[in-house]
Amino acid sequence: MKYQQQVRRKGAKRWLVQFPRALPVGIFLLITAIAVVSAFAIERGEAQRAETQLSARTDAIASALERRANASSAYLRAGAALLSTLGDIPEGEFRRFVSELRLDSDFRGNDGIGWAEVVRPGEEEAFDALMERDYGEPHPLHPRPDGSQPFAVPVTYLHPQNERARRALGFDMYSEPIRRSAMIEAAVSATPTASDAVVLQQDAGEDVPGFLIYMPVYAPAPGGRALKGYIYSPFNADQFLIAALELEEAGQFGVQLFDGDRTNPGTLMASTIAQEAPGARLSRREVTIANNTWLLVVSRSDGGLLSGLALATLIFGLLVASLLAVVVRLLTQQAEEDEATLAWYGEQASIRNSLTRELNHRVKNTLANVLSIISLTRRRSEDLDSFADSLTGRIRALSATHDLLTQSDWGSTPVGAVIEAELLPYATSGDHTLIIKGEAVNLAPNEALSLGLAVHELATNAAKYGALSVPDGNLRVTWELVSEELVRIEWLERGGPPVRQDRGRGFGTDLIQRIVAHELSNPVDLSFEPEGVRCVLCVPIRRPREFALRAGVLTRKGRRGRKGRIASRVEAQGE
Repeated sequence: MKYQQQVRRKGAKRWLVQFPRALPVGIFLLITAIAVVSAFAIERGEAQRAETQLSARTDAIASALERRANASSAYLRAGAALLSTLGDIPEGEFRRFVSELRLDSDFRGNDGIGWAEVVRPGEEEAFDALMERDYGEPHPLHPRPDGSQPFAVPVTYLHPQNERARRALGFDMYSEPIRRSAMIEAAVSATPTASDAVVLQQDAGEDVPGFLIYMPVYAPAPGGRALKGYIYSPFNADQFLIAALELEEAGQFGVQLFDGDRTNPGTLMASTIAQEAPGARLSRREVTIANNTWLLVVSRSDGGLLSGLALATLIFGLLVASLLAVVVRLLTQQAEEDEATLAWYGEQASIRNSLTRELNHRVKNTLANVLSIISLTRRRSEDLDSFADSLTGRIRALSATHDLLTQSDWGSTPVGAVIEAELLPYATSGDHTLIIKGEAVNLAPNEALSLGLAVHELATNAAKYGALSVPDGNLRVTWELVSEELVRIEWLERGGPPVRQDRGRGFGTDLIQRIVAHELSNPVDLSFEPEGVRCVLCVPIRRPREFALRAGVLTRKGRRGRKGRIASRVEAQGE
């Protein structure tokens, strides 16, 4: 069970490491998509709710308009029934009739109740006289009939009387086509009938839409009945709409009333908004106002692209998506750091193993050199003291060169430093002339050890038999680059005792001409001239080579997310 849990944890961690950016982005996009879908669903529900609310509000407003019109029609029906029983209708009698109606709030929104009697041809003068008698000033019939219509229907009374009402007195409503059409329809149907949009006579000169509701009044006549006139109510369309909305508030909805197709600007009768907002939701209803069909349009402007709840859901979803993306990103960074740390520890372990193997190899080489030196020294020594002295000097030479290599971390070592380390005991006496000169050339560790042994043997021989054995001896050690891969070193002694030509071969000669020459892969030119020893060594220059203990470059994330490169490299020197 534990093993399976560990495998699952490693699998999850592998995903974090393999997709450090794709995983947070994927989670962010997923949560964002869920938030967008949720916001869309909420917005769709809000839209359906708004549509239902808009439809219900439209029905309520249409009902309020029809109730308002029906209330006015009921008053006109009652008035027509009363007036049809009277003969002549004096102004005082009509005014008393209107006052006795005790009009309540249901009749608000109109400009009163009026009476318009039928004036047939030849009765114009009698009408003018009646108007002057009733009002004390002339209100003649106008415009005068031209014989093209069977009769005139001028405004006779309009109560309540005020300055606006007096403007309409004497006006022949039958002369105007829209009013005439409504009056004809009312006479045919014998029911209250509303006209289409007109400008009321009392509002003449102003672009204020209005309408009138007509109810015909008949008088008994031989063979039937005769049209006596019309009782009517004029309405300002805006006031009528406002009065209807008192019954059913519009609230945040816009209400428009059209006399026909709403696409024609001339058909707009009343509106509660200055201009319809682009993209607003619309609901349309046909309303019947006193036997006339109008178009009611109720609109509602959306509050924005998204409702409050949908916007809050979307914002919350984005915040959650961002938070999860950040958390996952932190987890991926931590996983990367853990992987990089493990890789770094593995790299360090590999480096330690490599360094340990390299150290073992070099120690073995050094011990092999020491064993060779001991073996050769023993064969060439005559007694124990000479063996100890020779062995001690050679071991010290190896030690001095090892010190130089240690100081350079077993890297490259300058030629001059190797030579100076071996000749340092002879340079402090001041009795000899030492010249050490050459270019800046670095040697690999093995070549430096071989050169140190060779210089030590030459210096020991010079101190015993050559230039360093007398006060005026002169030793010159110079070197120069022969090529990019080879340096030529010359050892030249002068001013010492004459060199014996019949001398035998010693250990130093064998060491230089065999072991050192073998290690340097180049022959050593060692000559014992009478004036002094001369030795020429050609030392190969092997450039340091880098090798990576692992392929590629390990990447480790820092605590602040910065990338750092961990690359452990060791300079491998050739043997």
